[in-house]
Amino acid sequence: MKILYITTIGSTMDFFKSFIKNQLDIGNHIDIATNENDGRTKVATCYREWGCQVFHIDTSRSPISFGNIRAIKQIRDIVSNRRYNIVHCHTPLAAMATRIACKKLRKNGLKVIYTVHGFHFYTGAPLMSWLIYYPIEKWLSKYTDVLITINKEDYNRAKKNFYSSRIEYIPGVGINLEKFKYKKENGEKIRAELRINNKRTMLLSVGELNKNKNHEIVIRAIKDIPNITYVIVGRGELGARLLNVANEYNVDLKLVGYRTDVEEFYSAADVYILPSIREGLNVSLMEAMASGVACCASKIRGNEDLIDKPLFRPSSMNDVKYAIRNALDNRDDLIKDNVEKINGFRFEKINKMLNDVYSTI
Repeated sequence: MKILYITTIGSTMDFFKSFIKNQLDIGNHIDIATNENDGRTKVATCYREWGCQVFHIDTSRSPISFGNIRAIKQIRDIVSNRRYNIVHCHTPLAAMATRIACKKLRKNGLKVIYTVHGFHFYTGAPLMSWLIYYPIEKWLSKYTDVLITINKEDYNRAKKNFYSSRIEYIPGVGINLEKFKYKKENGEKIRAELRINNKRTMLLSVGELNKNKNHEIVIRAIKDIPNITYVIVGRGELGARLLNVANEYNVDLKLVGYRTDVEEFYSAADVYILPSIREGLNVSLMEAMASGVACCASKIRGNEDLIDKPLFRPSSMNDVKYAIRNALDNRDDLIKDNVEKINGFRFEKINKMLNDVYSTI
């Protein structure tokens, strides 16, 4: 079976390494169409080493970029010339271009799968997101053979309102439970590197430093919590601002940038916090759960599928503070619940669910 993966930018392919390696091992042929022009958006080198061909398309994360229009013809040409059995698209703008490009090609037997990593319209979303994205996604669902949603809110909405002949709920890309597990020596190593002694509370977040990830409210919330260090793994445009806010509130904040050893940070943390305003189904929260960390998160779509408590309103500093204290006071119970629940999101289970889609489409 020949399959083409399509994403807006190349770095999104990082999430699919385990699944695609499995597909290659069972004899499927996988290629990729994406935009690698930005130095930070390259496709991981392993894909080319595995024999996947990577095609350039002009997709952009900006909805007003003409590159997304050009990508329609580029995708149509790639699919027509290579005669794929399945096109599997991810990310909203790449998915829009793909489904327009493949409308007529589906008459020749091509199947189009779209995995939604969180619709831009959701409970509490800005009105403009509903006015723009909802009608477009509803219209394009007519040209989607399988629509895969990764959280229950999106699944229920799509099932009720969209036209896709098949709508599935597959919760994320799966977690490698062997990779993400508590290892005392890893935690000690990270604490030594960051000079955080074992008597000090380490609060951890993993994610891009942007407005949606909402790290600033955590900084403001912990100003009155003694003996705590907030560590964020990730990079982004708000780094300087976060440091300024931390300095203003006298909060011990450590921004460690992009790291390839993120699993070791979970073993060092006392509490993991995800304060995002919007998520689909957050991978770092699942990694923290699997690693045996007490977690707290914003009460939004996706997060509610993963943990029951403590959840907080992402706009409420008091709620954030209470959730952190709650997590610290109930660490053992939360860790036990997390480790049990994350078993339902293990890679092997998710892999089988997606394999079933491929084999029955």
